[in-house]
Amino acid sequence: MPKTLSYRFFLVVAVVLVAFLFLIPTMGGKVPTWLTSVVPIEEIKLGLDLQGGMHLVLEVDVNEAVNAQVERNSQELRRKMRDAKIRAQRPQADKNGGISVVLLSDKDLGKFEDLAQREFDYYNKESEQAMPGGKLKVTLRMTPEWTAEIGKLASEQALEKIRNRVDDLGVAEPDILPQPGGRILLQLPGLSDPDRAKAIIGKTALLEFKLVDDQAGDPARLTKNTVPPGSELAYLHKRDRTTGRVIKEPIVLRKRTLMTGDTITDARMQFDSQYGEPYVSVAFDARGTRQFGDLTTNNVNKRLAILMDGKVQSAPVIQEPITGGEARITGDFTHEEARDLAVVLRSGALPAPVLILEERTVGPSLGRDSIEQGITSMVVGFVLVVLFIVIYYRMSGLVANLALLLNILLIAAALAAIKATLTLPGIAGVILTIGMAVDANVLIFERVREEIRLGKTPAAAIEAGYGKATLTILDANITTLIAALVLLQFGTGAVKGFAVTLSIGIASSLFTAITVTRMVFDVFLTRYNPKKLSI
Repeated sequence: MPKTLSYRFFLVVAVVLVAFLFLIPTMGGKVPTWLTSVVPIEEIKLGLDLQGGMHLVLEVDVNEAVNAQVERNSQELRRKMRDAKIRAQRPQADKNGGISVVLLSDKDLGKFEDLAQREFDYYNKESEQAMPGGKLKVTLRMTPEWTAEIGKLASEQALEKIRNRVDDLGVAEPDILPQPGGRILLQLPGLSDPDRAKAIIGKTALLEFKLVDDQAGDPARLTKNTVPPGSELAYLHKRDRTTGRVIKEPIVLRKRTLMTGDTITDARMQFDSQYGEPYVSVAFDARGTRQFGDLTTNNVNKRLAILMDGKVQSAPVIQEPITGGEARITGDFTHEEARDLAVVLRSGALPAPVLILEERTVGPSLGRDSIEQGITSMVVGFVLVVLFIVIYYRMSGLVANLALLLNILLIAAALAAIKATLTLPGIAGVILTIGMAVDANVLIFERVREEIRLGKTPAAAIEAGYGKATLTILDANITTLIAALVLLQFGTGAVKGFAVTLSIGIASSLFTAITVTRMVFDVFLTRYNPKKLSI
C-alpha cells in the first residue's frame, strides 16, 4: 500500500470512528460510563424554534434602580448629618435623582457642604433656598455619569440573578444574553409552564422587615390620610382555609424598613410539623444574623411584618430574640408558591423591576413541524444532488455521493461534540453545505476529465486533477469561512446558529471532498489498475 494511501486511509478511518462515537447518543444508543467520564459525549440539543419554549426580551426599570439608590443615600445622609451634629429635618428623596435637606440653621451650610463633598461626591449641589426662621433648603442632584453607572450595574446584576433563577427552573440550554440599551434576551427551550417562568423571572423579590404599629388604632377605620405620621396602611394577605380565597386584612406598618433580604444566603421550602403547611425557611450571613438578632432582641412582644415586593406575607409576634441566623416566612402559601418564593429569595432580589417588552411562545407542535420541514428540504436537496452527480459523473459520482453522506454525518458529530444547539437556521446552513460540498467535487472531476482528454492514464489524471483543483477549492471555501466566522463573532440568535453549522460544514466538506474521495480513488486504482475511469 503506497504511503499516500496509508496516511489518508488511516486518517479517514480515525475521523469516521470518532464521528460515530459522538453520534451514538443522538441515534438512541448509550455510551459506556467510563468513556463519558473522559469525553463529554451528549446528544445534539435542539433550539427554541425546533423543540418549542419561550422567547422573552426584558428591560430593567433603570429609573426605579436610581430612585432606590437615592432613597438609600438619603437615609445614609441622615445618619452622617446626625454624627456630624448638623441640625436638619429628615432628608427627602424625589423621583428625579435628587435629595432635599432643610437645615435648621444656615450656619451649618459649610459643614453640610463639606460632608456632601466628602461622602457623596457623586451628587452636585443644585440649589439653595432661604426659608423663614433662618432655615435653608439645599437640594442635591445625582450626576448624569453616576446615574448611567447605576443603570449599567442594575442591568448586569439583573442578568446574573435571572440566570440563577432560570438555573433553578431546570431549563436545559437556556440562552440569556445582554442586549443594547440594558435589555436582556431570554430563550427557554422546552419550557412547559411559561406562566410560572414569567412569575419567577419577573418577580423583584424585595424582602423587607417592618414593625406593625399597634398604637395607630383600628386599621379597618383608618385611611391613607388618617394614618399617623411615620406609618402607612397596608394589607395582610391571608388565604381562607375553607374556600381557598385570598382575604386582604388591613394593617398599619411603620414606614421605616428595619432590614431587607440582601443578606440571605439560602432559602428552602419546608413543611410545618403541626399542620403540614408549606413555609419558606431563610438563612442569613454573618451581617444578617447580627442585624436580625438585634432587631428581634429590641422588639420582643411586638409584631414584625414580613413583606415581599410590598405585599405583607405575615406579621407574627416576636416571642424571644432570634440569634441563630434563620427566619421563617409563612403566609398561607400553596406548595408551588412556597417553592417559587424560595427560588427567587435564593437567587437574590432584582435591583429594580423587570419589564417584559417582547414575549413569544413556540409550541412543541410548531417545533415538530419545523423539524419535519427542515429534514424534508434537506432530504429533497440531497436526493436531487445525488441523482445529478450520478447521472453526470457516473461511477465517480457515487464516490462524491459517499463523501456527501459522510459530510452530513461529520457535521452532526461536530455539533454533538461542541455541545452546539441545532436551530432552524442551522438546518439551512447544513443544506447550503450540501451544495458547497458537491461544488468541490465538480471542480476536481472537471479537472480530471481535462487530463484524461490529454491522454493521461487514470492514475495520472487523478493525481493532476486533485493537485490543480485543490488550491481553487481552498480559496473559495476559505473566503466563505471568513464570512461565516464574522457572522459567528458578531451575529446573535438565528444568525449565529446559521454561522455555526456553515463553519463546521465548510471544514467538513473540505475534508470529505479532498481527502475522503482521494482515498477511495487511491484504493480503487491501487487494487484494480483500470485502463479507463468512469467519469
